[in-house]
Amino acid sequence: MMKRKRVLILGAAGRDFHNFHLMYREEASVEVVGFTATQIPKIAGRRYPTELAGPLYPEGIAIYEERDLERLVREYGVEEVVLSYSDLSHEAVMHLASRSIAAGASFFLPGAEQTMLRSSKPVIGVLATRTGCGKSQVSRYLGRALKAAGKTPVVVRHPMPYGDDLRKQRLERFATYEDFARYECTIEEREEYEAHVQAGIVVYAGVDYEAILREAEQEADIVLWDGGNNDLPFFRPDLWITVADPLRAGHELRYHPGEANLRRADIVLVNKANAAEDWALKTLLQNIHAANPTARCVVADSVLRVEDPSIVAGKRVLCIDDGPTLTHGEMAFGAGQRAAEQFGAREVVDPRPFAVGSLRDTLQKYPHIGRLLPAMGYFAEQIADLEASIRAVDCDAVLIATPVDLGRLVQIEQPYTRVHYTLEDRVGERSLWQEVREALGL
Repeated sequence: MMKRKRVLILGAAGRDFHNFHLMYREEASVEVVGFTATQIPKIAGRRYPTELAGPLYPEGIAIYEERDLERLVREYGVEEVVLSYSDLSHEAVMHLASRSIAAGASFFLPGAEQTMLRSSKPVIGVLATRTGCGKSQVSRYLGRALKAAGKTPVVVRHPMPYGDDLRKQRLERFATYEDFARYECTIEEREEYEAHVQAGIVVYAGVDYEAILREAEQEADIVLWDGGNNDLPFFRPDLWITVADPLRAGHELRYHPGEANLRRADIVLVNKANAAEDWALKTLLQNIHAANPTARCVVADSVLRVEDPSIVAGKRVLCIDDGPTLTHGEMAFGAGQRAAEQFGAREVVDPRPFAVGSLRDTLQKYPHIGRLLPAMGYFAEQIADLEASIRAVDCDAVLIATPVDLGRLVQIEQPYTRVHYTLEDRVGERSLWQEVREALGL
């Protein structure tokens, strides 16, 4: 019997499953002995089901904690460790490599060419250099522009299969608010899907992206790949757009695979220019030109709007921001804090003394977050902890800066209002849509 090479895939419930499907699921010479999980709470301890893993894995594949990496390599005789998740500093990547090598395995970084599917329809890829650069704003902007141009865009979102039964999440289609309940969406999923659905744009997501792409192609003129974190695209883009953030100038060259996205881009969109200091914007533009001198560069603003500014002005406010942006995105401030300052809040209240359960643990794990509350909602108990934490905070009002309509999901007793942020072109400069239209001949 042929000896199979033993492989361990390091992941975070998304890219890891996609890499497995494309590179290993039908490869008889390889045995994937397990996945590991990190970044997202409560995704380890599950099992990748045989219905998705295929006939070479009749018992499915176990999912372990990443902290057990060395033990797994030794116990299962792992020959190769495959990194399959995103938004890691270059130093963190090499720590994982060193741990793998010291335990006795090789370390492998799959490239984009090995893991991108080809579509029969044009694909626009929206990628980023870091989590929280504003990809969602860009995807919404492009969705609106494509519809106005008479096209039918369909958004395919980077996977977020965090449920207990991955078979139910193989292929998900979102066209109504009822679909969010049907697929038991987390807050993090709703943050990415709601605005598109509200705009009348269908969203696909799930686990099996070959099947997802073929379904999306049936109703799309153009497929809009909406990336997660700073990951590479799962579909080969006809136009590769990378979003960069001047509020974290320098990060575009220090995080994986965000730097690869920067170097591969056809268009680099510098977002949030209106909120950046001159030196940061200049540094970012210099880094973009040095890394990718042939890319077209577009500079745009991220404009904030508060639904009811009177709830903010002169008040002590609790700011709730996008969870992934604050946690593994490492942002020390978000749209909520910017809106509080812009619309005259008297004070941003520190939620840390009031946080309970998993929210208290999150704030302790990510001390850089400071006076902000991340909208964490990966599982029902965490949503309950979020609701209890909000209720406990001594504040006059709540400022919700996560894209999800949080008032639909948790009961908020204090007066609250929402912050919306929109990508806007700069007057007198070429717009992103002009670049897209020219590049694709629309």
